[in-house]
Order: sequence, then C-alpha cells, then structure tokens
Amino acid sequence: MTVDANPVDAPSGPGPRLPVMRERGQRQVFCGLAGIVWLHRKIQDAFFLVVGSRTCAHLLQSAAGVMIFAEPRFATAILHERDLAGLADCNQELDRIVAELLGRRPDIGTLFLVGSCPSEVIKLDLAKAAERLSAAYHGRVRILDYSASGLETTFTQGEDACLRALVPELPSLPDGARSLLVVGTLPDVVEDQFARLFAELGISPVHFLPPRHTSAFPPLGSGTLVLLAQPFVGDTARACQARGARILQAPYPFGVEGTLAWLRAAAQAWGIDEEVVTAVTAPAITRAERGLAHHRSELAGKRISFLPDSQLEIPLARFLQRECGMTLVEVGTPFLDRQLMAQELDLLPDSVRLSEGQDLERQLDRLRADQPDLTVCGLGLANPLEAEGLRTKWSIELVFSPVHGFDQAADLAELFARPLRRGALLRV
Repeated sequence: MTVDANPVDAPSGPGPRLPVMRERGQRQVFCGLAGIVWLHRKIQDAFFLVVGSRTCAHLLQSAAGVMIFAEPRFATAILHERDLAGLADCNQELDRIVAELLGRRPDIGTLFLVGSCPSEVIKLDLAKAAERLSAAYHGRVRILDYSASGLETTFTQGEDACLRALVPELPSLPDGARSLLVVGTLPDVVEDQFARLFAELGISPVHFLPPRHTSAFPPLGSGTLVLLAQPFVGDTARACQARGARILQAPYPFGVEGTLAWLRAAAQAWGIDEEVVTAVTAPAITRAERGLAHHRSELAGKRISFLPDSQLEIPLARFLQRECGMTLVEVGTPFLDRQLMAQELDLLPDSVRLSEGQDLERQLDRLRADQPDLTVCGLGLANPLEAEGLRTKWSIELVFSPVHGFDQAADLAELFARPLRRGALLRV
C-alpha cells in the first residue's frame, strides 16, 4: 500500500398522481469518491484519505483538476496486488501512512478514511481502523470513516455518507434552546447569501453542515430545525432525526419559487410573519426575475429529458418547467425518496414521465425516440449522444456550480441555455 497525494423511511414513489417507472439494469454513474472534490474545498481543516486503487487516485486527480504544484487535502492509499491477495497487512500499512500524513500535515483537524470498491471487496474494516487510530491520536486529530464505494450508489451519495459520519460528533444543543441547521454542501458565496437572508428575517442562530471548519461543529438536539439544501442527504437527515431534530418540509432552493418556499418554511417554523418574508426577499426576487428574463426566451418551449445521475433531477426539472417554460419529457432519478421529495413532486406536471433507477439501454431507446432539445446526463454519455446529434448538459456541472438561491437563478438557467445556444451555432 502506497500513498498517492494528489428514505427518512418511507415507501418509494410519489403515489398515484405520478406513476413511476422503476428500472433495474445497466447503470452509468460516477462513484461517491467524486464528492471529495467539493467536500475537501468546503471543510477547510479536513483531509480525505481514500483507501483504494490507482483508478481511484486517477479519478480524483482528474475530477479535481489538481495542479502539480498544489498539495490538496485528499490522497489515495493505494492497494497493490500484495494487499489484494492478503500477502500484506493492510492495517499496518494504513497506520504507517496515517503516521506519515499527520507528521507532514499538522494542520489536519479531521481525517476521513474513505472506503472504496477495492477496500470493500477485500473486507478492510475502516470503522475499526478509525477507532484504533482515534485512540492512538486522541487529542491530536479526529479520525472518522465512511464509504464512497460506487458498487450500489450514485456519486452524490458520497457527500451524504460523509455528513452522516459527522452527525454523531456534533455537540448537543442545550435543552430549551433552538437553532436552524442547513444540511448539504453549499459554495461559500451561496452560504453567505443565505446567512444574510436568515439574519434579515430574524432567524438565529443558523448553522451549516458541513461547517467550514470541523473545530466549529454545529449543535444538534430536539430544538434543532433542519432545512435540507440538497436533495441527496437522506441518510444524514435520518441521523439528525434520530438525535431529536425536526426536518422542515420544503422544495429545494433552486430558482425563485423554490428558494422563496424554502425560506418561507424556516420563517413559518420560527413564527415570522409573511409580511416580513415578503419585505426581506422582494429585492432579491426582483433581481432574479430580471436575470431569468434574459434566458426564458431561449428555454421556453424547448423539450428536456433527464437521465438519472445526480439526484438533482426532480427539483431542477421543476425549476425549468415552472420558471423557464421548458417541457419535461422524462425525468429520471437514481433514487426516489418520497418524503424528501414530497414538496417537489407536488409541483411537477401530470404529463411528466418519471423514472427511478436505470436500465441504460431502455432509457437510451426512449431518448432516441423522444429526440428532446436537451438531455441532462453523465459525462460518460454526453459525447456519444452529441455525436448522434442530441444536445446535452453534464449533470455533474450542476453539482459543482453555485446554483442555489435567488442570486444564482439566472446563472442556473444560463447553464441550460448555453448548450442550446451552442447547438444553434453548429447548425448555422
């Protein structure tokens, strides 16, 4: 082994109004290791040590675009043939690598041991390794583990697994106190915008998970109201509930409608008058509407299909249909959590074809028959579909980009207008 640096439980499906095609077959997705790309930038004192293969290392380095001169806050402890064949003691090797890493990087506040497909195949118990190393480095660094294996998951679930691992570490909220906890990674600029809006609404204290530094973990308890910023953090939501927190039901903060409803859910739980919400949000809504108007003419009437990839598909489809005038042909999502998506599903039109899971060949057959103006899909499918004359949008870009909130609504619409614009130029 060497180091290379560089549902809340609920029945699946929305009910009889929107029938769901459930598909099981060949899948085309990234693994959960991709979540490290945005998590290591967000949690500034954390380090992510992947226990995996050279393929894992190449994936991370390619996805993150790490410069050769940079020393990122992630690395891969590479499993070699001797490790996989059981000829080497993987735990001894892991202890050695962790010792070298912590000796070189004294700034690490939390070390995540991240499981991968290879480490899970050989049954390397990273939970026990984290427990053993935590005892050895007690008082020096917090050591946690989670799985980012892509065997049965999609890539955004890597973040969910990471945040779920943090929940037991959060301090207890004192009895009688209350707080708002926003769950799901947001770019710093978006987090700051939301923090200002919550302050203007009179909602305080407000915490975000993940925090920017693990030395400032948010408190959690029966007085915590949880507002989900991302639709793929279901296990984290359940873990918060298990510690007494209450999940606020709301659409996700994409576009004007979603962001306003999201903020309104927090305001209502806090007992804040609707007049205050209107006054606080009106300037931002005006800016957002003005920005959206520039892209609505390019998007209105265009037909769009989503292949299952990121779990953002349903809220993004709602935004594009209701605020940009696009026609939804098919909305596919890897997993459908009825409770976490209830508010979004109520806003989808009855005409939409909704699918859960993936049978790639069948979905591609439908896509070719539908011939939508735009297809949202994973990187591995985009170029082949473009070669067939279909315009595509990379779904992973929607996870990397600042797209939440009022001030990003026009930027979000522009991400979908751009490939349509490019396609029009290619036809000239």
